[in-house]
Amino acid sequence: MTSFAFLSQSTFLRAPAPSLATPFVVAGVAWDGAVTNRPGARFGPRAIRAASHMLCDATHPLFDVSPLGALGDAGDLALPNTSLEGMRAAMHPLVAELISAHHMCWLGGDHSITLALLRCYRAWLGRPLALIHFDAHCDTWTDHFGEPSGHGTWVYEAMREGLVINECITQLGIRSAGMRAAREYVSDQGGQIFTARDLRGLESPRQLAGVLGAIRTRLAAHANPPVYLSLDIDCLDPAFAPGTGTPEPGGMTSNQVLSLLEELAALPFVGMDCVEVAPPYDHAELTSQAAAAFVWTYLCGRISREATPSSF
Repeated sequence: MTSFAFLSQSTFLRAPAPSLATPFVVAGVAWDGAVTNRPGARFGPRAIRAASHMLCDATHPLFDVSPLGALGDAGDLALPNTSLEGMRAAMHPLVAELISAHHMCWLGGDHSITLALLRCYRAWLGRPLALIHFDAHCDTWTDHFGEPSGHGTWVYEAMREGLVINECITQLGIRSAGMRAAREYVSDQGGQIFTARDLRGLESPRQLAGVLGAIRTRLAAHANPPVYLSLDIDCLDPAFAPGTGTPEPGGMTSNQVLSLLEELAALPFVGMDCVEVAPPYDHAELTSQAAAAFVWTYLCGRISREATPSSF
């Protein structure tokens, strides 16, 4: 088995290797064998970790907590790097072991890794999950340019496999070209989509109140199931995230994503991934800085919620 994995001395927030008692853990999935445009996301975990060092003591200005002391970095998963199915099969036991012991944040890697992650969470929880999906692309195509699976099919596959609750899927930032059957697949199956156009001009929590309320209402109607967050960095406009494989103009702002992450922190999240950071195309580390801030905000939100439990 060959691997692009490494245990970096430059860990996320300089966190140590985890022990069994570490509640929150970051791990990298350095794979980009399913990209359709520009490769390079295999270098994403390394870049996100390096960017996180700018956060210093990592005390969040809204939540007023830091993940340090509760966070470990397990390095990158040791995976084959030429076969999508081989990679996903190799992921399963590694992911299963980690999610049984820790609340995980996964650093991608291209978006094809999320299907394998959802399969593991579904098996571990014994029930399908709600899904909050930030992306420029719907990822509901039925094939991957003639191949059965890839980074643009994982949502379709997850729905077909019963890994997620269709009515509890929310997509945010969608705007890429695509036929209606794919573009509206989630809403046709009972979920909801807030396109980048829908979100234009909405940045503050007050302005986003309708979106936030719609997400919470969907979850409450299904007894607040466990929620998985998948954040493709290309949900951002290329002005905020040029370093990605398939940039799409007209995207979300960093403020929008941060407002949504902060305001949704009380949801019953069980894990998250941040994918498609491709450092070879980045400028001034804009993309990796955004990704690090998003992962850090998610972690601080989780820690804050556990310290002061509240209703969803």
